[in-house]
Amino acid sequence: MLDPQARALLDLMEKNGIPQVWQQTPTEARQSYRERRFFSQEEPASDVQAMSLSAPGPLGPIPLRAFRPSLAPKDAALAVLVYFHGGGWVIGDLDTHDVLCRQLAREAQAVVVSVDYRMGPEYEFPAAVEDCWAATCWIAEHGSSLGMDSSRLAVGGDSAGGNLAAVISLMAREQAPHPKLAFQLLIYPATEMDAGTESMRANGEGYLLTSRSMQWFVKQYFGDRANSADIKTWRASPLLAASHAGLPPALVLTAGFDPLRDEGRMYADKLSAAGTPAQYVCFERQIHGFVTMSRVIDEAKTAVSLCAKALARAFDAVGVQEA
Repeated sequence: MLDPQARALLDLMEKNGIPQVWQQTPTEARQSYRERRFFSQEEPASDVQAMSLSAPGPLGPIPLRAFRPSLAPKDAALAVLVYFHGGGWVIGDLDTHDVLCRQLAREAQAVVVSVDYRMGPEYEFPAAVEDCWAATCWIAEHGSSLGMDSSRLAVGGDSAGGNLAAVISLMAREQAPHPKLAFQLLIYPATEMDAGTESMRANGEGYLLTSRSMQWFVKQYFGDRANSADIKTWRASPLLAASHAGLPPALVLTAGFDPLRDEGRMYADKLSAAGTPAQYVCFERQIHGFVTMSRVIDEAKTAVSLCAKALARAFDAVGVQEA
């Protein structure tokens, strides 16, 4: 059974004639996504401080927004989560995920750095990957001067951002020993482009994210290469990496009525089979995107708390190892 609160949200969107992303231009889809947050998201937490930063990137500065819980001692170096927002590599920004990043920072008592990476169609694959990698490396190198403990560094993201976090974890393994990641937080991640899963077939229509929308996102992200071998490389489809051993521990969170559910579960299974510690949790009655909808879906708060506790445990584990 679909969560009644999720059902009410879907019914309201249908009643109001909210178009799907593939029915809009990228500019229109971005604006619509920004506007919807005022209905579905809570007010930004006032006990979390936000600071604008910038990291050097392949094509210029990458805007960042760092969130730090106000109750943390001012001179304390806090563990840090580098966060990549969702939105199909096309929509989403620092503002659409401001509330979620504040929630994670407050509940994990850590710094969260949100990355405003380049997106399609203006910047095609692998532009987003390159920006996320550059931002992660910059935080690893310079975080200590900004009140962050870069020895306790995690990456995370939702949907397309979960895809990017998985890819960055793979890249960090290849570049070992730096940057060394303590954890990867993967919230309903896209792990294989053009995945022909049962959940894509069963949930591909009627549950907010549709299979047609996914096709549109991939087209915007890859342009003319949307049907090429590029979409099956591990930097696009981390599920298809040759090995998933030696990666940071992970929490993979999915939703039961999400087209991406199965590929998230498959990724957790790949990690476990390779000996990488991985927790898998599916919110069976939820839809894709629910974690950012805490004003209208109560289970979003539960999911955020679960993610924050997993982060805190992972950061504590690093501290114990260093001690």
